[in-house]
This record gives sequence, C-alpha cells and structure tokens, in this order.
Amino acid sequence: MTKDVVWQKSSFSGGGDSSNCVELALGDSRIRLRESDDPGTELAVAPEQLARLLRGVKGGRLGRA
Repeated sequence: MTKDVVWQKSSFSGGGDSSNCVELALGDSRIRLRESDDPGTELAVAPEQLARLLRGVKGGRLGRA
C-alpha cells in the first residue's frame, strides 16, 4: 500500500489556488519539490542538500548568471 503524498505550498505563494509557487512533500528519506504550474516534474533531494542550498540563498553566497 502506498502513502498519499501531501504537498505543502510555500508561504510566499500568495495563498489561494495560485499556480505560481513551490510545493514540498516528505518522501521516505528525501524532500520532494515541484512547481505548482508543472506538478508532473519533481525534484527529490536529501534534507541536508536542501538545507545547504537554503543557507547559501539566505547568505547571498550564490553567484548570479
């Protein structure tokens, strides 16, 4: 039996049924991410990887393209 995936929208999505946001769901050992406007495409990362990315974003340590 498979568990239903419960997606949580970002608090920055503006609320409601906006399709312009990031959603997260917990997997077995990974965090799953997707964009609301493309729910068929998902990215799964280890919690440590996501935490490292978020620290880099918050700290301004990511270069601009």
